[in-house]
Amino acid sequence: MNDFDWIASQRDFEQLLGELQEASAYALDTEFHRERTYVPQLAVVQIATRHRIALVDALAVDIRSLSRIFRRDAVCVMHAGSQDLEILELACDSVPGRIFDTQIAALFCGYRTSSLGKLVEGFLGIRLDKSAQLTDWVRRPLPEADLRYAASDVAHLLDLRDALIRGLEERGRLAWAEEEIERLRTKDRAPPEPETLWWRLRGKTKLGGRARGVAQELAIWRDHVARRQNRPPRAVLSDMALMALAQRPARRAEQLRGVRGLDPRNLKHTEELLAAVERGVRLPRNAIRLPPKASETNANVDGVIALCLAWLSQRAAREDLDPTALATRDDVTSLVLGLASRLSSGWREVLVGRELRAIIEGKAALRVDGTELELLDRLP
Repeated sequence: MNDFDWIASQRDFEQLLGELQEASAYALDTEFHRERTYVPQLAVVQIATRHRIALVDALAVDIRSLSRIFRRDAVCVMHAGSQDLEILELACDSVPGRIFDTQIAALFCGYRTSSLGKLVEGFLGIRLDKSAQLTDWVRRPLPEADLRYAASDVAHLLDLRDALIRGLEERGRLAWAEEEIERLRTKDRAPPEPETLWWRLRGKTKLGGRARGVAQELAIWRDHVARRQNRPPRAVLSDMALMALAQRPARRAEQLRGVRGLDPRNLKHTEELLAAVERGVRLPRNAIRLPPKASETNANVDGVIALCLAWLSQRAAREDLDPTALATRDDVTSLVLGLASRLSSGWREVLVGRELRAIIEGKAALRVDGTELELLDRLP
């Protein structure tokens, strides 16, 4: 499918939506920018059926009409759709009711790559040209080469889905993949609570005492200004400057000029910034929201976690799965501590969660057999 249509009028878009009403499955991808704005700017939506590829100019049409298609029972096929779903929820206030993510499905077929090009070549024998990945998608008109790149992102997704389903059925893992894809579709994409924004700062664990309160208030202020001006938060105040102000709070305007990483152009917000610093300095200790600790571990618990991770890694290798797709260290830590864990439900519990719980509870033991671990039932 080398041909595609450029949709830049509402009438043509509505006609496309009418065609989608008849489709049982369709492929979808998005092109957007998030580097220069607070809210990601959706630029192009690529849609493919068995008979047509359409590139929709999201700057020229009311893309919210897509929500009508999302309410249908048709399957929306995507690749690595996490960011696409985030953008669609912002743009359309909804996401497709059914999706099939080829990246997730491929993990259960033994693939450890997230590249669409590798999957299309591996399953369909087709090589994709991926030379336009740094395109400025908001410029108009878009060059022909960029349009063809965008079209290639959806051109083969429906055939790739068919091939992946066959592979999943052969391995008896279709239900596993569907469960994981539904987990992605229903993921909570609500913005974080303002008081937790500072948790994203690299080096936050180095902050203590009132520095945490200053970081919390500055992060809230930064986000408020960024939202108001539709700018990325780090363009309002860099992480480096925020951390520097948290560690050495400036109380007067002249003290800001020596803050590392502070863009002089942002000094027009001096009064607001200083007020945020002052609020942080005065913030009561019980009003500071601290990041949750992964665990109150001691040497014994760390040992159990390490043992479980070793067994998990071996089980993943036996099942030809990427260990990180099976579980993360946080998943294992939560299981060991008796907290909510992905290993306590669904396919993960069936495959390895019950075994790990038996190890944790002392009902099973691991024995080294050469280079392999062997799971043994413990004697009464």
